[in-house]
Amino acid sequence: MKAKISKFIVPSLKDARKRLTKNTNHIHFKLDEKYLGIGDGKFYHLKTYGCQGNLADSEKISGILESVGYKKTDSDEKADLIIFNTCAIRENAENRVFGELGRIKSLKESNPQLIMGLCGCMAQEEKVVDLIKKKYPQVDIVFGTHNIHNLPEYLENCYSNQGRVFEVYSIEGDIVEDVPVRRDHNKKAWVNIMYGCDEFCTYCIVPYTRGKERSRLPEDIIKEVEQLANEGYIEITLLGQNVNAYGKDFTDRNYTFADLLKDLNNTNIKRIRFTTSHPRDLDDATIEAMARGGNIMPHLHLPVQSGSNEILKKMNRKYTKEEYLEKIEKLKKAIPSISITTDIIVAFPGESEEDFNETLDLVRKADFEGAYTFIFSPREGTPAAKLEDNLSKEVKKERLLTLNKLINEGYAKGNKRFEGEIVEVLVEGFSDKKDTLTGYTPNNKLVNFVGKEELIGTLVNVKIEKAFSWHLRGKLVE
Repeated sequence: MKAKISKFIVPSLKDARKRLTKNTNHIHFKLDEKYLGIGDGKFYHLKTYGCQGNLADSEKISGILESVGYKKTDSDEKADLIIFNTCAIRENAENRVFGELGRIKSLKESNPQLIMGLCGCMAQEEKVVDLIKKKYPQVDIVFGTHNIHNLPEYLENCYSNQGRVFEVYSIEGDIVEDVPVRRDHNKKAWVNIMYGCDEFCTYCIVPYTRGKERSRLPEDIIKEVEQLANEGYIEITLLGQNVNAYGKDFTDRNYTFADLLKDLNNTNIKRIRFTTSHPRDLDDATIEAMARGGNIMPHLHLPVQSGSNEILKKMNRKYTKEEYLEKIEKLKKAIPSISITTDIIVAFPGESEEDFNETLDLVRKADFEGAYTFIFSPREGTPAAKLEDNLSKEVKKERLLTLNKLINEGYAKGNKRFEGEIVEVLVEGFSDKKDTLTGYTPNNKLVNFVGKEELIGTLVNVKIEKAFSWHLRGKLVE
């Protein structure tokens, strides 16, 4: 087993907090010819955890690996390279990765030539890198969110020097264009429009792991989307930690997220979604752009996190319950058919029964049609991790169950309104049943219906016969 470390650059939480420069470097990826073929005859297995941003990063990692000769496998035993692309948003996500690292340690013992890598948001944490260095010698490469494009160099270093490579930068971040991509879907694609976050919510580690907010140039985004449409892709999802802040970092132009939506509204792509939105930055211009309809889907994921103004202030969310509900009202007035989903954290430090009831009240008034709900998970290095947590596990679980019951009622109510309607479905594949196809409507509702395999990857019309809490059942309209 490789013991020596040939390169060791570790993350710094102190450096990651800095926001010093306004200009962002735009780098164009170009593969050095000396790395061509280093993966010839070898297989890679990429394990991805976390958000859509990580899924998009993994598609780039796959693209890079295949450009130097590797082939993909889903087998640990067959792989010559195993990479964990990780998430740091909650403690459970990190524990799963450490468990996996321990589980596959035996593979390294039976195959010393196997290379293991760890990247993503966990790699941006000082404590994680220190732990990997000391207790997980089976991990050969550690790199962060800012230097994915340097992966061929790290692999070549491992092969030639037989040493471990730890290279993680705590910087504000650049934008790297032209990175090869191996997309996991042939009809739906992730399209990054910006990276990083400057919101600094007190519970969140993302601003430290992903760097400052920095926007891709609109011409690069539009070019990518038009190319995807030409290649037969039907749906794209625009990605950013806070897409509503898109363009605010530009110093040479006045171009916002609303402008981007309007421009993409004129492309040939048939469906456009986006995530994630921050309520504070959701402005009237964006709502107006969404109301144009066409290829902009009538679904918005708008994380609220809490319905208590006191807790929202402690979270540093920079809006009030009343302001959030006002934006919900504007959205529904401009786009009557819209489906709105959200994120909610329960049991944030200091959350009283009254605070929790304020959240329930907001949920009732907002009419959410779904939500991701969580019990607060302290992340080391964030301000909220230092706050006194005075709630018992029993109270936390009880609040989550109470909230989920109300959210589930919203799921069912939101689905019920489509009974008897004809909806357009992008067919994803077969469900658990042999002859039953499954796919999503413009409102992001899951639909199951009987159909033939050749419909996979196409848009079809389905009449909804029955609404359930989690899906719709329909009949293909011939």
